[in-house]
Amino acid sequence: MFENMNPIFLALLGGLFTWGLTAAGAAMVFIFKEIKPKILNMMLGFASGIMIAASFWSLLLPAMELSEGKKYEWAPIIIGFALGGVFLLLADKLLPHVHHLGDEPKGQHKSSSLKRSIMLVFAITLHNIPEGLSYGVAFGTVGSSEKATLASAAILAFGIGIQNFPEGAAVSIPLRREGVTRLKSFMYGQASALVEPIAAIFGAWLASSIKPLLPYTLAFAAGAMIFVVIEELIPESQTDTHLYGHIATIGAMAGFLLMTFMDIAIG
Repeated sequence: MFENMNPIFLALLGGLFTWGLTAAGAAMVFIFKEIKPKILNMMLGFASGIMIAASFWSLLLPAMELSEGKKYEWAPIIIGFALGGVFLLLADKLLPHVHHLGDEPKGQHKSSSLKRSIMLVFAITLHNIPEGLSYGVAFGTVGSSEKATLASAAILAFGIGIQNFPEGAAVSIPLRREGVTRLKSFMYGQASALVEPIAAIFGAWLASSIKPLLPYTLAFAAGAMIFVVIEELIPESQTDTHLYGHIATIGAMAGFLLMTFMDIAIG
């Protein structure tokens, strides 16, 4: 049934799914006003593990298979992965945003709260682009190799959706703690993932339209995702480790194992 569907349409469905889970996570602000730091650290670690596993199993592995037998079979992996990191690095430098909830000094005037909230959402939105691009490319490459299956693409979208749930909560609940209204906190949280369906559609179109670029686009998405994990998720998950021990690391291991299990057992 789904195998005969347009990959761009499938990517759109995946994007709506991941956005929906982000919105569901952001909706937790209507139930909780605060989120315990150790829970936040564990969720961020869990998201890191999922993204690392997804980058290898669902992106780099198919890219390597597509490059086998070519003269420079290493080139698409190395070049694509590097370009993914460079893209995020440049975007990080050129687009104004805050990196973490604790970046600003205490005692900040309330008039700057809205501006800071917008910059925070801008940061999360920027880092959601490679997530949408990754499963969009995966849907666009279905059938191009043994590893590029519809099941593996769906699992990638599902895995990213799982990690988007705590990400939505990690945006909306801290904003509420800082004095932003519940509704506005929810709107900021869900808005951070609106870019994912767009990026997914673009990734599916690119992968299905320009076949020679398939391994490059897969590796590009992987490089961008790993950049996000190392630049943002892991450092943020390691706050207050002297109080909460290895909770973030345990979360990362659990996320990696879950994504690996789904990809091997189901994909």
